[in-house]
Amino acid sequence: MENNIINTAKAAAPVGLYPHARKVGNLLFLSGIGPRVAGTDEIPGLTRDKFGNFISFDFEAQCRSVFENVKIVLEESGSKWENLVDVTVFLVNMNRDFQTYNRLYAEYFASAMPCRTTVEINSLPSPIAIELKCIATV
Repeated sequence: MENNIINTAKAAAPVGLYPHARKVGNLLFLSGIGPRVAGTDEIPGLTRDKFGNFISFDFEAQCRSVFENVKIVLEESGSKWENLVDVTVFLVNMNRDFQTYNRLYAEYFASAMPCRTTVEINSLPSPIAIELKCIATV
């Protein structure tokens, strides 16, 4: 059985020792993908002061960025958006962000229609507000 590790410079670097994706047979498993910008630690929609305190926050910008990062990893892995079969979404603030996330999810996933689970968690390993864990076919 084929078992390939996939990394790409076109998506934000993982924050630990793990690949962007791993292909096993005709399935593609994506590691948790966040909204950071490739080649930087920039988080779209988030401005912080020199002490790391939030100055401004735009959850919609983070959603759009994380969806684009997932798309990049899929394409770099030989798959595509329409091949998504399962998406687990981690939000750090369900009350504040769910309505925006749900609206944008409907916009981006209308044709793909993967299974979906959304959970709230206390935090992520960087000051992001959303992360996606996906499975797709190749």
